[in-house]
Amino acid sequence: MARLPRFILPGQPQHVILRGNNRIEIFCAEADYRFYLDKLRLACEKHGCDIHAYVLMTNHVHLLVTPQEEQSLSKALQMLGRYYVQFFNHCYRRTGTLWEGRYKATLIDTEAYLLTCMRYIELNPVRAGMVAHPSEYRWSSYGYNALGQTDNLVNPHPEYRRLGQTDEECRSAYQQLFEHPVSKESINAIREATNKAWVLGNDRFKQSIQEKLKRRVKPAAKGGDRRSEQFKINRT
Repeated sequence: MARLPRFILPGQPQHVILRGNNRIEIFCAEADYRFYLDKLRLACEKHGCDIHAYVLMTNHVHLLVTPQEEQSLSKALQMLGRYYVQFFNHCYRRTGTLWEGRYKATLIDTEAYLLTCMRYIELNPVRAGMVAHPSEYRWSSYGYNALGQTDNLVNPHPEYRRLGQTDEECRSAYQQLFEHPVSKESINAIREATNKAWVLGNDRFKQSIQEKLKRRVKPAAKGGDRRSEQFKINRT
């Protein structure tokens, strides 16, 4: 069966996951992380993508990114992939693919999920048991979004900017969000939508995206329409 094209809507944030092939390590040394971040910045600048949050784990990457044009995200990740695979294979004297197929992505309902998705991304090292607090992990956007550390990759989203009137107020309010855990319901919703390439948001948002893109944006109900006559006939 042919794969459906991803949901792309310029100006709408997306949660993106890239994994190492067979879950192999894609970052083995500090130089790897630095090279990846540098090339990600260059690729995003060239192809028009704004990064709002990210985390580089040992065998996968999470990004919260807004593409400015229809092909912005795919072109940026293709460019990044070529740079990084060549670098990684040269450094570790290996050949062949590094990535696990196509990247996973989902459109994000800005009002309902953007800040939640940012926390979900930056809390990955905590959920993995690597650190006790996101501030302890070097390779994420938490240092910029919550602590004001220099990071030329991050471009704050307007929803983040609404947290305060100044940068300090935004950072303070953002830190306070981490005093409450991301709910299991939200974690499951983010994971399912991203891994299955559906749209992440409330019903109104999904309906809006469906009308704009002329495509179904969520899985069909299982077992058919229980109110329909056809369903009743099939049950007999």
